[in-house]
Amino acid sequence: MDLEIQQRVMDLTDKFGPENVLVIIGGAEAEASGLSAETVAAGDPTYAGPLAGIALGLGVYHVVEPEIKDECDPAVYDEQCGMMEMVLDIDAIIGEVKTIRDQYSKYNK
Repeated sequence: MDLEIQQRVMDLTDKFGPENVLVIIGGAEAEASGLSAETVAAGDPTYAGPLAGIALGLGVYHVVEPEIKDECDPAVYDEQCGMMEMVLDIDAIIGEVKTIRDQYSKYNK
């Protein structure tokens, strides 16, 4: 997660409160998705960005998780994500993000 996005997440959390912010990520690999999830829940593990050492505890989901997919208009989801689902390792991505969420998130959907 780049430094600009980390700052946006921090600003939105300050403005609306962590209980009102839910982060939806869309990384194509489990490891990258897990890193993004960890950054917004437990703090930047690389200690390079604005969220270094700041555990926001935000709820974080990947767009392919059923909790998010089921909330989307099926036609829009299919248009935007359907093709990618065929090539992504969905189970690995969900497992990685869920592990981080279960361990560090205080505010979930």
